Amino acid sequence: MPRPDQAEKLLAPAAVLCYTWPMINLEGKLARAWDLRRANFADEITWSYPLDTAVLSLTGQQCALDCAHCGGHYLGGMRPIWQAEPDGSTSCLISGGCDPTGRVPVLAHLDAVRSWRPDRTMNWHVGFVTDAEMQTIAPLVDIVSFDFVGDDQTIGEVYGTDRTVEDYVETYRLLRRYARTLPHITLGLRGGELGHELPALELLQELGADGLVLLVFMPTPGTRYAGCAPPEPTVVADLMAEARLRFADVPIYLGCMRPKGIYRNELDPLAVRAGMNVIVSPSRPARELAAELGLSSREMRECCVL
Repeated sequence: MPRPDQAEKLLAPAAVLCYTWPMINLEGKLARAWDLRRANFADEITWSYPLDTAVLSLTGQQCALDCAHCGGHYLGGMRPIWQAEPDGSTSCLISGGCDPTGRVPVLAHLDAVRSWRPDRTMNWHVGFVTDAEMQTIAPLVDIVSFDFVGDDQTIGEVYGTDRTVEDYVETYRLLRRYARTLPHITLGLRGGELGHELPALELLQELGADGLVLLVFMPTPGTRYAGCAPPEPTVVADLMAEARLRFADVPIYLGCMRPKGIYRNELDPLAVRAGMNVIVSPSRPARELAAELGLSSREMRECCVL
């Protein structure tokens, strides 16, 4: 298999200015990440098209947090679970809005959740939970998706809560006692600026991870960050390569929450080169590059972590 040097790009000065630690020789870093991926995984990449995953909200469109990057906007794409009838889907994402402390009401509508359980895998996006809550829902959980944030300043600015990194660490430890838990790190979470990402990766190295999902900040209309730009694709590529170098034999996913269009066309091939194992709704340039590099492709119709 050839080394992935077909898509060489020079670093943009603007990308360096918005980064929190220096990017030195991105091409070399991508090459090391690629070699590490090849040494630890089969020459295969998975494209996820989550068409068979029902996306259900325990709160409808209600969320008390009004986070700077979301503002409840994405709850609009979820079906209220009390109104949704089980359909032909083969899996579910159980999510919902938060209370003012960042807790999703996971015990709400359990009868409705149970009606969806037969013959379906379930991915829960739970926020902060208690041990008692996890004991109750554990029989309904196949995997947990948990947003992980690496510094207190980002937590306060984005979510407007008094939660701390230690709260995230303790909740992550709790979740892993009950279910396979995949941490999600949003790159550029603080309005496109970086800061929490490297501390988050360092903490997860210490804590351990069965997999890692990387997302990218998306400017969303009607939110406090609507006028902000996402990090430059080269900056994101550096972070993806950093993640691969730190998690040599752990599957890494590039999730659905990332900008589309021209941005995705530029980012996704870099994700292939950085050693991602799974990419959700990939751009055509990424698929073409993967084929050129000798990766066989596998497609799935579920949420990427399932």
